[in-house]
Amino acid sequence: MRRLMYEAQRSLASPARNPRMATVIGRLLGAAFLICFGTGLYSHFLQQPLPGMRFATRPEFLYQFTEGTHIIAGMACFPLLLAKLYIVFPDLFAYPPVRSFVHLLERASIALFVGASLAQITIGLLNTYQWYPWPFPFRQVHFALAWVLIGSLALHIGIKLPIIARFWRKRADYGPGTDHLTDAVPVERVAGTEADRLWGSSRPTGLTGRLIAYLDATPPAAEKVSRRGFLATVGVAVAAVVGLTAGQTFAPLDAVNVFGPRKKGVGQQGVPVNRTAKQANVTEAVIAGWMLTVAHGGVERSFTRAELERMPQTEVTLPIACVEGWSQMAAWRGVRLRDLADLVGAGEDTSFRLVSLEPRGSFRQTQMGPEYVRDPLTLVALELNGETLDLEHGYPARMIAPGRPGVLQTKWLSRIEAITA
Repeated sequence: MRRLMYEAQRSLASPARNPRMATVIGRLLGAAFLICFGTGLYSHFLQQPLPGMRFATRPEFLYQFTEGTHIIAGMACFPLLLAKLYIVFPDLFAYPPVRSFVHLLERASIALFVGASLAQITIGLLNTYQWYPWPFPFRQVHFALAWVLIGSLALHIGIKLPIIARFWRKRADYGPGTDHLTDAVPVERVAGTEADRLWGSSRPTGLTGRLIAYLDATPPAAEKVSRRGFLATVGVAVAAVVGLTAGQTFAPLDAVNVFGPRKKGVGQQGVPVNRTAKQANVTEAVIAGWMLTVAHGGVERSFTRAELERMPQTEVTLPIACVEGWSQMAAWRGVRLRDLADLVGAGEDTSFRLVSLEPRGSFRQTQMGPEYVRDPLTLVALELNGETLDLEHGYPARMIAPGRPGVLQTKWLSRIEAITA
C-alpha cells in the first residue's frame, strides 16, 4: 500500500502543489469565509435581533453594501475552494493515513471544513435563485453551518499554524522531497529506477500492476501546470464569477450581470419583485375596504389610503436590498412613520410590529426598532418612482426604511402596533 501511495503522489507532483501555494490560496479563502461570516451575522441579527440590539440606519445603503459583499465573497469561495482542494489532493494518498492523534484531528478538521464549506456555499448559491430542493429550513441551517465552518476553520488553522507561519510572507526553501504538504511520504520527482528500488522484486502484476505502470508512465503534473499558470487560472476564475455576479448589486457592472438572478430596472415600475402578490396570496379582493391601523397602548387610529395621501408627504431615495444579494435604488413617497407614531402617543423608544395582509409566511410579521421608527427616511410608502404603488410592490401601502433587508420592508401593510415589554 505504501508503494502504491508513493506512485500516486509522484504522478500528482506539481509546482502548484506545495505549502507556499496552499498558504496563499488558503489565506484568500479564509478571508472570503470571514467576510461571509461577518456580513452573514449582521444580516441574521437584523432579521432576528437579540433583546436590546440597535442597528445603524446610516448610510442608508449599508445593508445593500454588506449583503452584496456577502454574496460576492460567497461566489469567490467556489474557485478558491476548488483551487485549495487541487493543491492538497495528493495528501489523500499519504501513508500511513493516520500517524498520530494530532494528525487524526487535522484530517477530521479538514473533512468537516470541506464538507461544511461545500454545503454552505452550494445552498447559499441556490438561495439566490430562490430554489430550495431540500426538506430543511434554509435560514436556520445556513446560520448553523456558518458556525460549524468557522469553528472547523479555526481548528485547522491552529493545527497547521507552524506551516502557515513558515510560508506566510515568502517562499521558504524547499527542494526535492519537501513539495508535499505533509511529511508522511515525500513526493519526489524521480525516475523509474527509484520506483524500482522501492518495489524491489515484488512489483505487482495484474490490475494493480497495470495501475502502477500507468502512474509510473504518467509525467508529473509539474510538466503541465506551472505556478504562474495556476495562479492566473484561479485569478481569472475568481474575477469571472465575481464580475459576472456583482452587477445585481453594483450598478456599474449591471451590463455584465450574467449569473445574478435579478437585473436592475426589470420589473413592475422598474424595480425587480422577489415575492409576488400571487405567491403571498394577496389579491384585489383581499385589499377591498383596506385601512391601515396604527396602535399604541389603548390608542388606535385607522387610516384609509385617501386619508394617508392627504397627510404631509415625504419623498426619499432608498434601495430595496434583498438577502439574495440583489438591490435596486428607487424613489419612494409616503408618510413618515414617526408622524404616525406621534399620532398615537408613542414614545421615542417605542418599537413596532408590522403586520402584512399576507395570510401566512415567515415575514408576515416583522419588528422595527425605535432607531428605524424615528428615522426621517422611514416611510409608509404609497408611491414608487412617481407612480401609485403597484400591487406587486405592496399596494395599498408598504414599509420602506434605510439599511433594512428587503424581507423586512413589509409589503401590503395592514397594521402597525407598538410592542410592549
